[in-house]
Amino acid sequence: MQIDLTTLPDDAAVLQSMIRDVVAATVQRDVQVTELTAEIEKLQSLIQKMLRHRFGRRSEQLSPDQLLLAMEDIGQEIAEQEAAKDNAEQSEEKRRQRRAARPLRNLGALPGHLPRDEVVIDIDSKECPCCRGALHLIDETRTEMLDRVPAQLRVKVTRRPRYGCRACGEAVVQAPAPERPIDGGMATEALLVQVLIGKFCDFLPLYRQSEMLKREGITIDRSTLSAWVGRTCWWLRPLYDLLVSTVVSAPKVFADDTTLPVLDPGRGKTKTGRLWCYAVDDRPWKGPKPPAAAYVYSQDRTATHPAAHLVNFRGVLQVDGYNGFGSLVTGRRDGSIQLAFCWAHTRRPFYEFFVSTKSPIAAEALARIGKLYEIEAVIRGHPAEHRRAVRQERSRPIVEALHAWLQEQLPHLSGSSPLAKAMRYALRHWSGLVLYLDDGRIEMDTNVVERAIRPITLARKNALFAGSDGGAEHWAIALTLIHSAKLNGVEPLAWLTDVLERIVSGRTKQHELDQLLPWNWRPPGAISLAEAA
Repeated sequence: MQIDLTTLPDDAAVLQSMIRDVVAATVQRDVQVTELTAEIEKLQSLIQKMLRHRFGRRSEQLSPDQLLLAMEDIGQEIAEQEAAKDNAEQSEEKRRQRRAARPLRNLGALPGHLPRDEVVIDIDSKECPCCRGALHLIDETRTEMLDRVPAQLRVKVTRRPRYGCRACGEAVVQAPAPERPIDGGMATEALLVQVLIGKFCDFLPLYRQSEMLKREGITIDRSTLSAWVGRTCWWLRPLYDLLVSTVVSAPKVFADDTTLPVLDPGRGKTKTGRLWCYAVDDRPWKGPKPPAAAYVYSQDRTATHPAAHLVNFRGVLQVDGYNGFGSLVTGRRDGSIQLAFCWAHTRRPFYEFFVSTKSPIAAEALARIGKLYEIEAVIRGHPAEHRRAVRQERSRPIVEALHAWLQEQLPHLSGSSPLAKAMRYALRHWSGLVLYLDDGRIEMDTNVVERAIRPITLARKNALFAGSDGGAEHWAIALTLIHSAKLNGVEPLAWLTDVLERIVSGRTKQHELDQLLPWNWRPPGAISLAEAA
């Protein structure tokens, strides 16, 4: 509304009317500006997400793996420079002084279980250089270096003598042939497990393993290796089923899922399957359950799958905001499942909005949630009751103040703003977010299961997709066994080799499989990762 200030009327009523019109127009313009600002912030947030997705890192902070990669490169450069300086030193004495002044690393004794290959470097003459008398041994300098012998393929020959009777000429006696993991196959249990570990632990697709074997003079087609993986998983499935049932019978379980592309031959392309992960880790509160992670494959993400997996589950289920988990609670009238939600998922939208807009409101939310995580860092590793007491005293006032602050801020934001959506998400899941305050066993977030899903991402990048639904189930079996072994400090290759030998030979019966679970496994001479370190 344009007003000519040089021709204002003298009538007070007319002036009042003009002022009211101006105020009304200003209010309307402010509303339009607020809506446009919210739309601009929304678009800016979307653009920043797309840019970070395309060009930037996807996590909220530099991951430890990425940081270690950078440190590796720096360490390599320093080592190269030091090698050049050592080579430039002409005097052996100067080199020795330089090495003595250099900070030493990895000075711990090498593990005693490793075989020793001793090399004696002796003097040429045992005659004294001064008086020409005979020298005698008074001491020696002993140094140890870590060496490696390349992996060696060998042929395992089994000989079974046959005996005949000269008296009757009819009896022929021979020891029965031992069971093989593959009838008529050439692979031993150790080789089968090596292929399995290579694919699902070291992320080497089978075609690469086939090429590696070919370099050693052994030609084994990728299809043969694939058949070996399938047969190995068939032998290990009973142990996998036992481990899954053990995990989902725990009173507190983390749950999440991730995608797994699966080849769909009928359409000539891939379909999107799901790997559901259920994890147990009581170490942060010194609980009795050993850590484990169980993966279950399904062809889609419908809520019927977690309902079937957790049909006998009773306790606390810590999850993200997926509605399928919520249906577990509404589907039961006995209240046997409590959902604890994840503060990391709650924090993430505030972080993304802050990165895009530098919003002070988002920064305030991040600061308040950050104080809660600072408290958790202090009480991690303490018993559950101590954690609960500290949370009641220190965390609860912060949580209650955050709840009131969110309710106060929300009405002042545009409904379509990403910041408003983040606040509504938090308030909608509030009862599950605050559950950890009253139970010291519960974590603030689902990072335990997020870490368990990370290996799937790495395997997926290398293998691209599973070849079939059955192949996807093999992913679930192998990842469950390998990751659970690593969580318990057990070397997967040695464990699975021994397990497969026991199962194939029949030395361990079906009702004794619990003895083979990674936390119960005690073979003669077994070395855990913790002991080896």
